[in-house]
Amino acid sequence: MVPLEAFRSHLHGAEFVSGWITVDQAMIDTFADATIDHQFIHVDPERAKAETPYGGTIAHGFLTLSLLSTLAYDALPGIERTRMGINYGFDKVRFLTPVKAGARVRGRFRLIGLTERAVSVQTAWDAQVEIEGAPRPALSAHWITLAVLEPPTD
Repeated sequence: MVPLEAFRSHLHGAEFVSGWITVDQAMIDTFADATIDHQFIHVDPERAKAETPYGGTIAHGFLTLSLLSTLAYDALPGIERTRMGINYGFDKVRFLTPVKAGARVRGRFRLIGLTERAVSVQTAWDAQVEIEGAPRPALSAHWITLAVLEPPTD
């Protein structure tokens, strides 16, 4: 956690990069169960290998999108006095490259907006999910989050 003053210095500054995580078939199957989306391209490796150009199953686009939270938690500095972080929304999301089962992905983030309020900080991020060894990211998004802060003690 960093003081808000230090966090401000990241606006339009350096990129933050998470560690790699593996998107395996078990993760894809669990997401399919949670979202009731069992399309064969996600859950049937043999059929996906035979009937798609991907050579096997691929992750749901929304699974890739949902990984932003854990990737951000790994990569981004938190703001001191944060009680909770909230997804506020997206201005733009593009799914650019499918994530094949077994692929490793990581997040890349750049702070592009910062709005301070009495007990919260709204942040806008240029966010990408990269696939190890792929020339293009899996997704690109303009992501808005909210850090709800403890009231000042002074």
